[in-house]
Amino acid sequence: MKVAVLLSGGKDSVYAAFIARQWGWDISHAVVVRPRSLSWMYHTDNIHLTADVARSMGLPLVARSTHARPEEELAELQSALAGLDVDGVVSGAVASEYQRTRIERVCHSLDIKSFTPLWHKDGRQLLQEMLQAGFAIVVVAVAAEGLGGEWLGRVLDGGAVEELVGLHGRYGIHVAGEGGEYETLVLDCPLYSRRLVIEHSEKRWDGSRGTLHVDRLETQPKP
Repeated sequence: MKVAVLLSGGKDSVYAAFIARQWGWDISHAVVVRPRSLSWMYHTDNIHLTADVARSMGLPLVARSTHARPEEELAELQSALAGLDVDGVVSGAVASEYQRTRIERVCHSLDIKSFTPLWHKDGRQLLQEMLQAGFAIVVVAVAAEGLGGEWLGRVLDGGAVEELVGLHGRYGIHVAGEGGEYETLVLDCPLYSRRLVIEHSEKRWDGSRGTLHVDRLETQPKP
């Protein structure tokens, strides 16, 4: 099976690619649609870093940009995929019907398959699997009650996962952040040839929502 992966640089898209590789599939390209404004379809925070992530994964990157208008978003994705010789597309959708069904619509128009290997997985189990697989994940945006500025730049570990489970119980957030409660950046995983390191970043917090804007990444050899 030859596939492209929809890549944001966050944990779900990278882990979906990891699973596809575990299945023995050939990942030929990474694809990203970069919104110029807030999008319900695509990630926005630190989306400029996808080139670094794709390079570390050894994948050519096919990039498009969009003003985040609903139909334009789909047209740009279709344009990105139309020139690729692939059997299907892998995405990191976990619980968003909006995202999953719209990707499926594009794939149907191109006569290729849509694969969502994380679909409806339990959030706690999903995070634990990522950590067990050797993923180094940092939080780069928060937008939910219970997640304050102290989470920005925090590396997800077992303790953080249990805190997120507790916040789910108190506030109802999705443990894996599928509702946009938080966004992440994968600094290392088995797919990377070199580890990514945040060279310069800036915390931006408005009292209820915040981002860790990463200006620059460097790479380091793996231990």
